Amino acid sequence: MHGKLKTATLSLQHVLAMYAGAVIIPLIVGGAMGLSPEKLTYLVSIDIFMCGIATILQVWKSRFFGIGLPVVLGCTFTAVGPMIAIGEQHGLTTIYGAVIASGLMIMIISKFFGKLVRFFPPVVTGSVVTTIGITLIPVAMNNMAGGEGSADYGSVSNVCLAFGTLILIILLQRFFTGFIRSISILLGLLAGTLAAALMGKVDFSPVADASMFHMIQPLYFGVPTFEWTSIITMFLVAVVSLVESTGVYYALSDITNQKLTEDDLARGYRSEGLASVVGGLFNSFPYTTFSQNVGLVQLSGIKSKNVIYLVGVYLMILGVIPKIGALTTIIPSAVLGGAMVAMFGMVIASGIKMLSRVDLTSQGNLMIIACSVGMGMGVTVVPKMFTHLPENFQILTSNGIVAGSFTAILLNLLFNHSATKQKKSIEIIGQKAS
Repeated sequence: MHGKLKTATLSLQHVLAMYAGAVIIPLIVGGAMGLSPEKLTYLVSIDIFMCGIATILQVWKSRFFGIGLPVVLGCTFTAVGPMIAIGEQHGLTTIYGAVIASGLMIMIISKFFGKLVRFFPPVVTGSVVTTIGITLIPVAMNNMAGGEGSADYGSVSNVCLAFGTLILIILLQRFFTGFIRSISILLGLLAGTLAAALMGKVDFSPVADASMFHMIQPLYFGVPTFEWTSIITMFLVAVVSLVESTGVYYALSDITNQKLTEDDLARGYRSEGLASVVGGLFNSFPYTTFSQNVGLVQLSGIKSKNVIYLVGVYLMILGVIPKIGALTTIIPSAVLGGAMVAMFGMVIASGIKMLSRVDLTSQGNLMIIACSVGMGMGVTVVPKMFTHLPENFQILTSNGIVAGSFTAILLNLLFNHSATKQKKSIEIIGQKAS
């Protein structure tokens, strides 16, 4: 019984860690499309439900599908801008047509994409994971202040709640071991929310207004329509997501001590493609691995896939019972922000750990790390730098994670492209490991 309770609690912690990031995308896209409150509620619900389906498809390792790592999937942030642009020009059904078509294309190229594993040595994956963590920190800091655009942004009460939550998590990590340490994030969120409620900063109206049950319907917004420009755009988004996911796969393989093969990567990519196809049919979005949960796996020390299977079940339940799902939305942004600093910081630490296996005496490797991390951080801080470029090209430049990832990949080709250099790099890494 104790083991089951522990698994259930750890799974809930994962859900809380990714829930806000999962619901914000349908809210943004649905709001831009001018959906009614009823349709917006459905859009949020089906997105959460499909996050559960996509997660289970990825964790469950079969002959053709599933990376078999403790990953949690959610809608990719990279897709938000392109989806809004497609919807405004061609309508909502064209978004889903493009999502389905791009998912099928990813499934077709998954085997080929998996063979590109040699282009992702530790200098690339470590840079990508470090960049992922760094570019997520501003999200955490904005939440600590109360959420961008909030009336009390940066107020003393928000700052106190955020740092109170963070300090409690740090103290639990320092002075406790085992189970208490593994659920430190959850305890920090619960304590922070309770403190916020006593301060009158928790709004319970979303729970009161939400319905008890919401039936999931395929093709709820209509039959998908297909338009070539939109399909190509979403395919580019999907490829970018695969690059981002590759970094997350390697971060988790490092944490769980599981060596990834080309076939493993192909199964992971194929699952993401399948999740997009199913998501499009149910009027949801393309999915990618959530880096938020990598930090949670590292922080909790719990690497069991059973925990993530239950995450998928929780998300499916939340997707059909909006009133239960609404309970997670009452956690104040400041409290979430305090916990995010710890989680996203652990993502950075995972990247640095991967980079420690790189030959840092090589000037080329140092240049790869310097430029990719610098570009990722730069685009995050100055997102409007590439606004005058063609819209399709902006898919690669509007996101710090994407920009940093592509910089690392291209520079690795430039500096470490020859078979001889690759062999030397592998030998040096092997000597360091031994």
